[in-house]
Amino acid sequence: MRDLTQGSPAKQILFFTIPLVIGNLFQQLYNFSDTLIVGQTLGVKALAAVGATGSIMFLILGFVQGFTAGLSIITAQRYGARDIAGVRKSMASTLLVSAITTIVVTIASLVIVYPLLKLMQTPAEILNQAFIFIAIILAGIFATMGYNVTANALRAVGDSRSPLIYLIIGMIANIILELWFILGLKLGVGGAALATVLAQLISTVFSFWHIYKYSPLLQVSRSDLKWDSKDIRIHLHAGLPMGFQSSIIAIGALVLQGALNTLGTDAVAATTAAQRIDQVATLPLMSFGITMATFAAQNYGAKQFDRILVGVKQALFMSMGFGLFMGIIEILFGDLAVMLFVGSGQHEVLNLAQQYFWANGAFYYILSALFIIRYVLQGLNDAKTPTYAGIAELIMRTVAAVVLVGPFGFFGASLANVLAWAGSLVVMIPAYRKIVKNLKQQTNVSIAEQ
Repeated sequence: MRDLTQGSPAKQILFFTIPLVIGNLFQQLYNFSDTLIVGQTLGVKALAAVGATGSIMFLILGFVQGFTAGLSIITAQRYGARDIAGVRKSMASTLLVSAITTIVVTIASLVIVYPLLKLMQTPAEILNQAFIFIAIILAGIFATMGYNVTANALRAVGDSRSPLIYLIIGMIANIILELWFILGLKLGVGGAALATVLAQLISTVFSFWHIYKYSPLLQVSRSDLKWDSKDIRIHLHAGLPMGFQSSIIAIGALVLQGALNTLGTDAVAATTAAQRIDQVATLPLMSFGITMATFAAQNYGAKQFDRILVGVKQALFMSMGFGLFMGIIEILFGDLAVMLFVGSGQHEVLNLAQQYFWANGAFYYILSALFIIRYVLQGLNDAKTPTYAGIAELIMRTVAAVVLVGPFGFFGASLANVLAWAGSLVVMIPAYRKIVKNLKQQTNVSIAEQ
């Protein structure tokens, strides 16, 4: 376990981030294997069907990921304050609210998913395959919730390595199962979805096993699982805004996906493939942000306010440097990666994907700053501002869908992300400056009391 309240901030941030980058890379390889195997074995229509569900998965699974990340902020703050009993209590409350949330989200999502696909104007030729894929994924939300709860709890107490190991195990299982289900059992896109759920479940089982074998801080007994309304409210106050923030952003993606669907199957396939590359390229940026949530939370709990400010500056420098580098790589070589999904003969898909790379890769430095500031605010208990920033992203993506797609077509849709990033930063920067001022004041008070 890594204590982020001690040692060089830059070194601690970097070494905590590296396993996250690798772990997030393998998380994307879940998506990559789906896309690669589906595209190469089942064809462009099946690829488009999987891609057409992406924004819905972002809406629902994004809520799950944001919600569990928010719950772990409380765990990290208590760990930083050396409140061992509080850490265990936080884990118990997290398990209780996560179990209830899983039931509610699973039922609600399965009810709305088919009407949502229709509302998004999913092309009729891929509608049934898209529904089969997403319905199986949503039925397996319990596996997604389980892994995210355990992985975020381990990271909250400084262990970013173990979740990586169990994610890799799950990814290997995913590839094996997917090849078997699609090529052997001929289950089509449903086989790809089922493989993903089972692989996630394998990662979940290993993560729970690790906690009850090697992480006494997070081990809870049956007697710990008592309903404490006050503690539950504290966790919901941290978790729900982060979950809704992800969902609000995803609604903008849904609107944009609806506009993309009107441009035809090639546009949907190009977006599907390009977004897979885009997600990998931005992994280091998101990972730095996730690290900074834990870094800020632990140091806030330890009352090391000046250390938070130093860490933010160093993280911004590292993350924005990665952003510039990854943007250049994507623009120069992204089309070669797209060929893995669709082959070299799909010229229109390749041309559209390259437009996407130019529109997004050139502005990754903006996304770098966005991730750092957003996650720091969340780690410091500011749940409102990131939510407002999510609303700004929703508005900007909607503007792109309504205003830009008509005159500029696919390139107009590709600009939606950049507009959303800029809109979000405009909202968060004033709040961050206020936080910086407060931290400096608290640092001065701490020095005066010594």
